[in-house]
Amino acid sequence: MFTGIVEEVGRIARIEQRGENRRITVAADSTPRELHTGNSVAVSGVCLTALDIKPGSFCADLAPETWVRTSFSRIHEGALVNLELPMKADGRFGGHVVQGHVDGVGKLIRFERIDESENWWLHIELPDDVEKYTVFKGSISIEGISLTVARLEKNSCTIAIIPHTVEMTNLHSLKPGDPVNLEADLIAKYVEKMMKRDSESLLTIEDLVEQGF
Repeated sequence: MFTGIVEEVGRIARIEQRGENRRITVAADSTPRELHTGNSVAVSGVCLTALDIKPGSFCADLAPETWVRTSFSRIHEGALVNLELPMKADGRFGGHVVQGHVDGVGKLIRFERIDESENWWLHIELPDDVEKYTVFKGSISIEGISLTVARLEKNSCTIAIIPHTVEMTNLHSLKPGDPVNLEADLIAKYVEKMMKRDSESLLTIEDLVEQGF
């Protein structure tokens, strides 16, 4: 499990075709020091298995499904990726529950500086599979970053980005039209399933509160 707090920005050093799979090599300073072969690591919001770990780099294999259904379809050698190690059992919970399972690929509409401010607006087009779980002031993971929805309009959302997030993530390297990995709030998906299961018993707000939501 991850929390969407990016620990380091890595760089794609190599992409190799190996049969039907692709192997990516990620160059990074800190992350490889804490990895062992077989460990999980979130790369721009995708949970991958670390392989061939060396000082300053690690590899991961991407199945065709992962390549097609994530923003990895746009990556190239030199591309920047967000890195996060799994949350430790005794760690501080800084963002929200992020599994590293991409629910859909969105599209960057605009990333623009707010007038007379150091902050930015991030505008993202949402696919239907993610939009239905997205709510005003709710959590969403974009490229593995835990973010809060500031505005929601039809099939797009807007998020306020502070300078620290721009500096510590790959957002500044993205261009309009680029695909981005999206993971909806896990709690929203559980609520949807519970409401479908209990639709005949007329699930109420009080029932949800009793079950911890």
